[in-house]
Amino acid sequence: PRAAAAFLICLTLSLALSVQSFILGTQLLAPSPKSAKVRRQATGLSMGHYDPSLQSVQEAHARIKDHIHLTPVMTCGAIDRMAAGEEGEREFLFKCENLQKVGAFKFRGATNAVCKYVEAGGKGPLVTHSSGNHAQALALAAKQAQMPAIIVMPDNAPKVKVNAVKEYGATVVPCKPILTSREETANKVLAENPGSILIPPYDHPDIISGQGTLALEFLEQVPGEKLDALIVPIGGGGMLSGCCIAAKGIQPGIRIFAAEPMGADDAARSFASGEWVPQTNPQTCADGLLTSTGKITWPIIKDHIEDVITVSEEEIIEAMRIVFMRMKLVIEPSAAVGVAVAMSGKFKALKGINRVGIVLCGGNVDIDRLPWVK
Repeated sequence: PRAAAAFLICLTLSLALSVQSFILGTQLLAPSPKSAKVRRQATGLSMGHYDPSLQSVQEAHARIKDHIHLTPVMTCGAIDRMAAGEEGEREFLFKCENLQKVGAFKFRGATNAVCKYVEAGGKGPLVTHSSGNHAQALALAAKQAQMPAIIVMPDNAPKVKVNAVKEYGATVVPCKPILTSREETANKVLAENPGSILIPPYDHPDIISGQGTLALEFLEQVPGEKLDALIVPIGGGGMLSGCCIAAKGIQPGIRIFAAEPMGADDAARSFASGEWVPQTNPQTCADGLLTSTGKITWPIIKDHIEDVITVSEEEIIEAMRIVFMRMKLVIEPSAAVGVAVAMSGKFKALKGINRVGIVLCGGNVDIDRLPWVK
């Protein structure tokens, strides 16, 4: 009887661990549009209710705050004057995520996802696809968790980002610079590495909640009067959707604007049409904003933003030069997109905006190939 009882206990524990492993493996996989729709129906969620929430963002911040930098908020009088609105001079405040670990906000989401995975008993290997910043973020988060990481990166990713990923100890697998190729290559890597798990670059609640922590900090760090508006660059939408949830949760009246390159304007086209439009052939120097918005990120974004404002390559490069020269900060083109939007005629014409927050999302740029150097 004792032997039989011990056998049953062992069997029960084994089944429990198997179920837990299965749950871990599926929770971190970005759901397909169909599965996302089924989940909303099954849980009774309606428009305006999402898996990421202000509470999940706050919990993420408590989880990762000892692993990340509290990045500074800076100002620049020159940009205040250059980007003055039609109603007069504005005050711009910059959340400097270019000074975050790995040089970008992406470390927040990757750290949150990996920490949750470790807390639940996960062992890896960790797999993702990324144009660079999430790749570096996951590589470092995996290194800190003492797990192997395999990163799928576009073959046109900046050399500085590829080298950084390798320096953190991750394996890099190249792919073509379009979302379908990234996903197909990542799936092949998963199939070739039993036990591996995908940590998506943006379209997952744990990633979104982690990215939203920057907005929590931003609103707390702003001195004096509240921000009237927030400008956030958009690629896959993990950062923007997280910022929407956090900022609107704390300050419902804040006006949020998505900043996007004209050469990668799927969010602008989606917002204008009212239907999700995929990215197909992006052409921009802002290499961190090449992906389509996600099936989880886009509904959050379209329900919270006021507009998507696009800017040209010339405007992006000029904004990047201005930040280098006037703020003495190293930023990448993707971060300059938000500054370019602030300086655009469309944003200057908006009424009722005096204090504006801009997220400088990253600073990983090849200094030997600056876009204004011919």
